Parts: sequence; structure tokens; C-alpha cells
Amino acid sequence: MSSLNTLKFFLFAVLMLLVSCTDRPDSPKESGKLPAIYPDYVGVTIPAEIAPLNFNSADSAVDRIDVEVRGSKGGQIHANGCFADFDVDEWHQLTQQNRGGQLVFTVCTRQSGQWTRHQDFSVNVSPEPLGEWGLTYRRIAPGYEVYSHMGLYQRDLSNFDERAILDNTQAPGACINCHTSHRTNPDRFVFHVRGPHGATMVQINGQREWLQASNEQLGGSMVYPYWHPEGRFCAFSTNQTRQGFHVTRRERIEVFDLASDIFVYDTQTHQLITDTLLMTKEWSENSPVFSPDGKWIYFLSCRQQDYPAHYKDEKYNLCRVAFDAKNCKFGQQVDTIFNAVSQGKSLTWPRPSYDGRWMMFTLIDYGYFSVWHDEAEQWLLDLQTGKAHPLTEANSSRSDSYHNWSLNSHWVVFTSRRDDGYYSRLYLCSIDSQGRASKPFMLPQRNPLEYYSESLYSFNTPDFTLKPVEFDARQAGYEILSDKRVETKKE
Repeated sequence: MSSLNTLKFFLFAVLMLLVSCTDRPDSPKESGKLPAIYPDYVGVTIPAEIAPLNFNSADSAVDRIDVEVRGSKGGQIHANGCFADFDVDEWHQLTQQNRGGQLVFTVCTRQSGQWTRHQDFSVNVSPEPLGEWGLTYRRIAPGYEVYSHMGLYQRDLSNFDERAILDNTQAPGACINCHTSHRTNPDRFVFHVRGPHGATMVQINGQREWLQASNEQLGGSMVYPYWHPEGRFCAFSTNQTRQGFHVTRRERIEVFDLASDIFVYDTQTHQLITDTLLMTKEWSENSPVFSPDGKWIYFLSCRQQDYPAHYKDEKYNLCRVAFDAKNCKFGQQVDTIFNAVSQGKSLTWPRPSYDGRWMMFTLIDYGYFSVWHDEAEQWLLDLQTGKAHPLTEANSSRSDSYHNWSLNSHWVVFTSRRDDGYYSRLYLCSIDSQGRASKPFMLPQRNPLEYYSESLYSFNTPDFTLKPVEFDARQAGYEILSDKRVETKKE
């Protein structure tokens, strides 16, 4: 090597050393305060399988962040850059090592060349596993009156991989919604398509059927599905849905039904199992869910009102009726399980934990479409004692709704507008044996601030999925546009 090249190499090495030195905390001052980070992960409880809790500084003047994470049971990882970006493999090695323990975060931020060290914070790693591979959800523009581009998506919860199950580029003009799996297993998968090529799709072990979207005998479409635990039956609502629009800033959209009833669909016979007890003119029956043992159907019930004039009088209680799967029959009596109306409230989105202990629901002032109700909060009903309480630890001052349980009944995913008041984001939290929720954490993204600030879509109707949903979107698009439908029939 020539002397000139040697000098160049030496100067380059010195320059790199100087740059690296300024990129790491050097004699930082102490702030004595917790770091301002986005999202707020301070004190949350996570499953060991979750993707890295990458975060940004919430202070726009910060130009670099340095983070060390130490496990209470051993192990350490480090991140340094424009945001805290942890290596996925190193993160999981650390979380698995510290299952049932804590991760302690030491955060230093740089501003105008000066490093500042902040007060440490901890994250609890739950001993309870997540169990599921990921999430499914719908992404849609937050106004809900238009849906030029929207669809169903799935996300690997162990990393940041997301892909579409089906979006309406395959079926232009379609609104794809109301999806659910059988006890988080997508081998049985259902969703509804609204629009000129409407249908209800039922896929069982890779075989799809497109059911008539509307049945004249029912007076509406097949929406809000929920699978029976045995997998043969699926409960639906049939709703004549209308939208109304407010002119005030905080109240935007209302959804109400001119009529709604519930029934059960038999996937083997294509029959609709109905009962006059659940298809009345005086009452709106809505949003059915099976109990984990399959012996009961829980649903919403509201005395029919004159809409839209009396939309604020639309208040729902939680009811249930027996279901005999062997004989395909309903019981002869409807019982009220939680009387929200007596409290001046309305109940919506009932979801039983799969272990049969809890019923989670959303409580709002009126109606059942809770996503635009700031007062919407999560409640938990103990099905053993009949006592209910708000999930204070999980609720916020903005709409919290659209929840679902993990199969092991330890984790809940839900939507919330607490971030900015306009967009629904996904949050997860744990539920302990006493019905207490941990502090929720926002669904991790690789660069959270960039992802959420650039996204134009809200998340809704999230659910856990045991494994990736196998779905041929291109072929499904052809099938939607073909209008070839399976006819359903009443008993």
C-alpha cells in the first residue's frame, strides 16, 4: 500500500471513529424523567412471542436514540439510530429467556449534539403464551361512507410481515367485511361482501361457497357471523342497515337497523335455522355469538324504534337463548343476562372467552355501532357470578371497541381511537384470573411513527388467527364478479 493510500485509510478510520463516538451517548446529562416515546410502551405486559417493541422519540427535536434492554433473568440487546429498531431474532431470544420476568429499558436521546439519559422503564413479559400465529383485520378509510380501497389483511405477530387476504382491487366496488374464523382456526373462514356482487363467503378446508347475499325470506343479508364450536353451524344476523351523519365535530356517523333478526346457518345442508322467538317485529335481535360449549346463543336485543328520529333511544341488552345442535332447535325462552338499558346504556359486541369464564362487551350511550362513540368502553361480565365491571386499566377517553379473545383466553385484541381521535389502531392486553386487564400496547410496527403517520386507514374487526389464512384472492375476485351463488333455504 502506498504512503498516500495509507494516509487516506488512516484519515477515513479516524473519521469513522469520530462519527461513531458522537452516535453513542457521551457524558449524558440526567433528565430524571421517563422518556417520551411513541408508542407508549412504558409498563405494558407482552407475550414473549410478540414482535419487537420498536419505538420513536415523541420529541421531534431528538435526532438520535440509544436504547439498552436488559432482562431480569439475563440477556441484553442494544439499538442505536433514528428510532429504536431491535433485531427480531435477538429480541425473541431475550423475551423467551425472560418469560415471567421483566425487560428494563435504558433510553438516551440526542438533541443538538447533547445526549440525555432518561429514567429507566420496564416491560413485563407474561408467563402466558400468545398461542396464535397472528391477527386478521380489516383496513378501511376512517369515514366509512366511502370505501374506494379496503380489504382484509393478516399479520404475523412475531414480526412485521403483513399481507392481504383479499382487497377490493380483486373485486372493484365491493365492501369486504364481517370476517371470522372458527375458534381462531381459519380452516373454517367466513366473510361478507356488500355491493352489486354481494355474497357471503364460507370456506371450509379450502373449499369455497358463495351464498346469496340477501334472502327474501330473511328480509336482509347474512352478517355478523360467529361459528359454533363444533364447526358445522354459523350464527348470523340479518340486518336492514342504514347510516346517518352528524354535523357536529365529535359525533360523525350513526348506524341503525330498520330491522334485524338472528338465525343459524347449517353448512352441511345449506338450511337456515330460524325461530319466531328470534325474528320479531317489535324487537331488533343482533350480533349472535355461541357459548364455548355450544349450548347457548348470546345476542343483543333492543325494542324497535322509529329511526332516524329516535336513534338515541336505540339501547340494547345482552340476552341468550338455548341451542340444541343435535336437533337443530332453539330453546323456548329468552333470558336477559345483562340489563344495560336499566343503566341508561346500550351494550354491543359481546364476545365470550373461549374458556367460558368471561363475556367481554362494549358499553355506549345508545346504538350498537360503537366505533364513533367516544364514550365507548370495554366491560367484562363474569359468567360464573353474573357480576360485571369496566376494564378500567384498558379503557381510554376515546372509543374502545371491536375486541376478540385469543384461544387460551389470556389475551385480547381491540381497536381504539386513543392515539389521535380519528383513526382506529389495534391494541393488545392480557386478562388475569381476576378479570383485570394489563396496560394495553399498540400493535408493534418496525418504524411506528412513520407507519402510523403515513397510513390513511383505520383498523377494525380484528381477530386472532391460529395460522395464516390460505386464500386464493385472484380466483375469489373472479368468483365474486361471476355472481354464481349457492341458494340458502329455510327449514
